[in-house]
Amino acid sequence: MGWLMDNPRFLECLNADYARILAVAPGHLDAQVPTCPDWTVADLVRHLATVYLHKAATMREGRNPDPWPPAGIDDEEPVALLKRAHAELTAEFSGRKADEFSPTWYERDQTVGFWIRRMAQETVIHRIDAELGAAAPVAPIPDDLAVDGIDELLKLFVAYEVEKYPSEYTELLAAPPPRTYLITAGTRHWAVQTAPQTLIVEDAPVPDDTDATISGGPTAVLRWAWNRETPNQPSAVTITGNPDALATYHQIVVAATQ
Repeated sequence: MGWLMDNPRFLECLNADYARILAVAPGHLDAQVPTCPDWTVADLVRHLATVYLHKAATMREGRNPDPWPPAGIDDEEPVALLKRAHAELTAEFSGRKADEFSPTWYERDQTVGFWIRRMAQETVIHRIDAELGAAAPVAPIPDDLAVDGIDELLKLFVAYEVEKYPSEYTELLAAPPPRTYLITAGTRHWAVQTAPQTLIVEDAPVPDDTDATISGGPTAVLRWAWNRETPNQPSAVTITGNPDALATYHQIVVAATQ
């Protein structure tokens, strides 16, 4: 599928970020998560554990598990549940080939490898949530993981969602004139082009004219894109261009990632 990292590297990052969550969450389970204001750290940990268990069951059963979630899951202590879920998830990954069939929500990739990538990216975003909720330093995000995460967000969440569910974006993509956005993370560039009922994401070359630009280091752009910047601190990304175009772009991303 042209992912920017290989599967062993995704698993290495997943396990490192899972370990970081285990390091910061205990003792702070009642704290609010500023980037997910309806959640405590306990809610966050339970959510990630449930996602892990769901993907493990999906691979094991070859279908979306139903009913879901399993009875009694809410009775488990959150950190213990996360440990059990991580063990189940990684056991499924280790027992399968990356190109083996598994149902996914992305029709173009129905493989175990899709979930390896998706769970690595899911974990790093929620690792940031856990750190912010626990008032712990946000550990560095490797550049390769951050760049891949931006690529995944733009192509698998935003562009694919608009393509698959165009009626849900009719209003957002109807009024504005055609626009081009340039997103730069380190040395990587993406051009996002919008028109009525259309959104296309392409890698470089950089377009000659843009309506808006978002640029910064890979970590900064990933955190900005997923709305995971540290509250009450200056943004580490540079944003320029047409304010109306930027507002529309932000609304599209929010709609695609909810």
